[in-house]
Amino acid sequence: KFKQDVSVIYHPEAFADKQDLIYRALALHFTRQGQFDLCEEFLNEAEIPIDNELRDTVEKLRNDIEQMYTILDKIEKEKDLSLAIQWAEANHDELKKMQSSLEFSLHRMRFIQILLSKTPMEAIQYGRKHFGTFSEKQIKRLMTAPLFVNDLLNSRYSDLCSPSNWTDIKQEFQRDFCSLLRMSIQSPLYTSVYVGTTALPVIMKLYKVMIMNKAEWSAQGELPVEIPLEEELRFHSVFACPVSKEQATDNNPPMMMPCGHVICKESLTRLARSSRSSSKFKCPYCPQESTFDQATQVYF
Repeated sequence: KFKQDVSVIYHPEAFADKQDLIYRALALHFTRQGQFDLCEEFLNEAEIPIDNELRDTVEKLRNDIEQMYTILDKIEKEKDLSLAIQWAEANHDELKKMQSSLEFSLHRMRFIQILLSKTPMEAIQYGRKHFGTFSEKQIKRLMTAPLFVNDLLNSRYSDLCSPSNWTDIKQEFQRDFCSLLRMSIQSPLYTSVYVGTTALPVIMKLYKVMIMNKAEWSAQGELPVEIPLEEELRFHSVFACPVSKEQATDNNPPMMMPCGHVICKESLTRLARSSRSSSKFKCPYCPQESTFDQATQVYF
């Protein structure tokens, strides 16, 4: 339970007339988590028609997600990398296009697994067979590790014995598997809830300050303060100008004004031309004034 009343900072109409989007987010989240029976039960209780597009989307996604979790279970429960390696080799070209090192990482992990079983010659033979197609700098280090096989834990190669290697390879596999499906490693619902709860303390504090100062924030769809987010939670592959509502391009890049607000260059140019002052114009989202030359291009 929250110690403070969070109802004062949310918009009661934010999800009005958006039931379909909520159903979609929940169904896809359950599927992404591998909760297939729960998803089916939810679709039935929500009375989603059999011929509804959402059911088709869920079914197609389920086939891929089932394969992913089958492979992850093999890795976690049996320390078996064979299915993961087969999948990576079958998708070699696609992984190469996205500059993924997953295939090498899986062979590296299998090499380490063989080495830790006290069979250094077998590990060397495996490395010779599978490392030849890669140009990773780690190969030389891996191929000299068998020299210290009798005391690997106390050698400069002790990191190869770390249990975290299995966690890392699972995360890397899941990330790249989802990337080939053009999905993030976490479901959009999870990310939204996580970001929302991360932002709550900052927004609550801001709310109290604004109440004390008897101030209001009138700009819609924009927070009055920056919310610090972890790097993996920053999704800015495409920037849409908040003024023109158009996506940024190479010829119309995003530009940041001294106040920190970002709009596209064409919108910035129009603001500068329409300003009554010969040099300065007011930011469309705050009172601060600036000139066109003070804006800097932003690269996402």
